[in-house]
Amino acid sequence: MTKTEADDVFGAGPRGGPGRLYAYRVRGVGRGGVVLWVGGEGDEPDQVVALADAGRRRVPVFVTVRQARVYASRRGWKPVTSEADTLELARVQHWLEDPARRRVPSGAVLEAWNFFEDLARGLGEVHGRLPQQGAVHNSAYEKLFAGECAEWTPAEQHAVLELIAAGVRLWNSCPVIVKPCWRSRSRRLPG
Repeated sequence: MTKTEADDVFGAGPRGGPGRLYAYRVRGVGRGGVVLWVGGEGDEPDQVVALADAGRRRVPVFVTVRQARVYASRRGWKPVTSEADTLELARVQHWLEDPARRRVPSGAVLEAWNFFEDLARGLGEVHGRLPQQGAVHNSAYEKLFAGECAEWTPAEQHAVLELIAAGVRLWNSCPVIVKPCWRSRSRRLPG
C-alpha cells in the first residue's frame, strides 16, 4: 500500500497518523454484512473503509468477520481485535416504521447515527446523502447520548427521523464490493 493509499483509507489528516482498524457487523432489514471501520486518530473523524473502483468508492462487505480480517491482513492492515461490534440496524428500521407508537431504541439509534456519518465520510458523501446538521441535531444527539429521547422537542425528533431515514437509504443503496478478492489489482485503495 502506498502512503497515499494508506492516508486515504486510514483517514490520516495533517498529522499523518493512521487510525485503528475494526471489523463492524451491520444487521439490517434487506442488507447486512461486515464492513471495515477505521477510528480516526486524535481529532480526525472515523470512517468506514471504501475503495476506489471505476471512478467511485465502494464499500467492501463481507459475510463473516473472519473474511474481513483475512482481507485486511492480506493488505498489511492489522485489525485491532478479532471481535466485531454489531449494529442492530433492523431495530432502528422497525422503529422508523412507526416512531409515534414505538419506543426509541436509543442505543441502536445512537450507533446508527454514528455509523451513517462514518459511512458517508468513507464514501466521500458527507454533505450529499445526509441532511446538513445544525444546532437542533446537536441538541437531539446530546439527549440521545444521555438516554433522554423522551425529552426531544418535535423539531429534534423530526431532525433525528430525517437523518436516520437518510442514513438507512445511504446504507441500502451505497455501492458495495461483495466478497472482495484480495488479489484483484482493480480493487485498489482510494487515493
